[in-house]
Amino acid sequence: MATFGSRAMPIVSGLTAGDKIYPAVDEVRGTEGESVTLTCNYETTDDDVFLYWYRHHSDLQAPQFILWKGARDLNSYEYIPDKRYESQTSRSSTELTIRKLTPEDTALYYCALETQ
Repeated sequence: MATFGSRAMPIVSGLTAGDKIYPAVDEVRGTEGESVTLTCNYETTDDDVFLYWYRHHSDLQAPQFILWKGARDLNSYEYIPDKRYESQTSRSSTELTIRKLTPEDTALYYCALETQ
């Protein structure tokens, strides 16, 4: 069985002084057909938070949008076009779960924080 690696890296968007987002671990590995979960932690004093996930296959193309999900006061809002992905948010973290891994899922993954 093949294994696939993923890395979560932060992107910052709409941040105010003191806001931070960063991966919980540098690398995650999974097995074809199984699921894997990536986690980013964040810090902000704002209660209107949107968290985004992107994946980047190579330097020859732009990162691809995966999903966004609200957190804190906005936790009922989400946009997840591909149902193979799932996201959970808390007051201090966001998770991206990728189901039924394929070789195409090997990529650099970015988490992003936007505050209102």
